[in-house]
Amino acid sequence: MPFAKHSKLAKAPAVALALSLGLTLSACGGMPTNKSLYSVKQPVVERTSFTFDVKTSESGLTISEQQRLEGWFDAMELGYGDRVSIDDPLASEATRGAVADLAGRRGILVESGAPVTSGSMLPGHARVVLTRSTASVPGCPDWSAKSDMNYNNATSPGYGCATNSNLAAMVANPQDLLEGQRGTGETVIMSSSKAINSYREQAPTGTKGLAETEIGGK
Repeated sequence: MPFAKHSKLAKAPAVALALSLGLTLSACGGMPTNKSLYSVKQPVVERTSFTFDVKTSESGLTISEQQRLEGWFDAMELGYGDRVSIDDPLASEATRGAVADLAGRRGILVESGAPVTSGSMLPGHARVVLTRSTASVPGCPDWSAKSDMNYNNATSPGYGCATNSNLAAMVANPQDLLEGQRGTGETVIMSSSKAINSYREQAPTGTKGLAETEIGGK
């Protein structure tokens, strides 16, 4: 049966070729694929809302409710970067003023409008919402690629991890990574003009003559 023998011999190179292709493809699994100079590891900003219900009255918040709210602000370590808003069905200016006064002691302004939160409020209550943002870089560090198998001269998957992770850890307000700060421009102009006006208003040196000094301390 020469034909049968020939068919068995023909299968051996095919099997070897398939094994070699499989090994080649598996080796490409750790090869970098990003051919640009941009980092695929970017900071991700996450927001978390915390709520605190306070009992309201016609005059706003009672002293005991203000103390409860102030204690909650202290426990939450309210500070720069946090956002405070009020969900008040009655839209009481007195309640808003009391909350704004407590938040203002920590340098926080109460924003208009409040995010949607879960759970219902009891009648005669208002909800104080604290929104806090955090920034992190998922997937860092990334040592999945092998430097000796970068045949496409691609950027390492861990490229940018150090810089972006440090940026996410150090930014005071993670929300700035999304939209930045907004200003009217008036404060910037006044600040920059202050130094210029001070320079212009200074009297020229030498107008009052030379100061007389004694040599030898006499």
